[in-house]
Amino acid sequence: MELKSALNPEALFATLADLVAINSVNPQYPDGAGEAALADYVGQFFHKNSIPFEFQTVFEGRPNVIARLEGAPGGPTLVLEAHMDTASGLGMKRDPFRPLRTGQRMYGRGTCDTKGGLAAMMHALKLLADARPRSVATVVLVAAVDEEYSFRGVVKFLEKAIKAQGAVVAEPTSLDTVIASKGVLRLRMRALGRTAHSSKPHLGINAVGKMAKVVAAMEEKFGAIFEKRRHPVLGCPTINVGLIRGGVQVNQVPDSCIIEVDRRLLPGETRESAIGEIEGLIAELRLSDPELEVKIDPPLLEDYPLETAPTERIVQTVSRISQEAAGRCRLAGVPYGSDASKLARAGIPSLILGPGNIDQAHAADEFVELDQVALAAEIYTRSILEF
Repeated sequence: MELKSALNPEALFATLADLVAINSVNPQYPDGAGEAALADYVGQFFHKNSIPFEFQTVFEGRPNVIARLEGAPGGPTLVLEAHMDTASGLGMKRDPFRPLRTGQRMYGRGTCDTKGGLAAMMHALKLLADARPRSVATVVLVAAVDEEYSFRGVVKFLEKAIKAQGAVVAEPTSLDTVIASKGVLRLRMRALGRTAHSSKPHLGINAVGKMAKVVAAMEEKFGAIFEKRRHPVLGCPTINVGLIRGGVQVNQVPDSCIIEVDRRLLPGETRESAIGEIEGLIAELRLSDPELEVKIDPPLLEDYPLETAPTERIVQTVSRISQEAAGRCRLAGVPYGSDASKLARAGIPSLILGPGNIDQAHAADEFVELDQVALAAEIYTRSILEF
């Protein structure tokens, strides 16, 4: 099967433009229309190309689209996965849902994250549906909802308990083969105090001041600890206080202060170990300040780290194909999360590979390089053929 002659780049780019033109912003954002209209478009694409598919309801009006092409009996199964939802289009430099093609770039919300990868995967299935090669892996393409918020789309897909020997997830990696990513733990912490009039602060316990001690201690202690805890491709774990709220009015001692913390996890770190470190730090501070009282709420979000061995069949296959198709192959790690870690946790060896640069994802001028989109379609198709 001669892929370069079979692939129609202009048809692929037209599909990408259609995807971008559909507002599929995650409903957590004020301009979020959800994924329903995009799911309909993806379903129509599969129907038109005689590719079996189904809608899988995740939330009301927000379904995953799951397509399946059967391969050789007894052969392996490969999952291709890309999410349909996008970040908000507010604040973009141009109309986020009017795709603009300039030279070898296409601009618009979702071009990079991850409609470029989704379009490439859709056309990879179309190529195979048209050619019907004999010896090929069974492929399951999942166009998932809700990756930008709580990953419920891929979690719902995994309820099907599909047995697969590999998965490729389309996030923007500049076509690098990503085999490791950090996990994330988001926590809300509450300092408790006692209110009093600001003219007599000694009668109260200032919760903002108590929390300030915790924030300063986390920055000082964890920075040094994390520097010694380094992963070969992911670097160090991180912790960031991204939100703080406290007090009611300026002339009152605040009795409450809340922070929200983003903790990026390395493979081997867990929710329990990360929270345990913070609790240990609070216990140390209390030795010199018995009035310090800080509670940690149940996690707001937990996502697992990803670490796939370079020797896995899916990594070996995709690496070789990337080298041949793109002239290079780099095994890499990334600090951001994706649906890949959930697939891997379910026992499916997974990697991340897609067109676009992560620096353009969610950006005010988001774009994707179209030559990368075409190369991604070739890599996905050959991965199915050669897996």
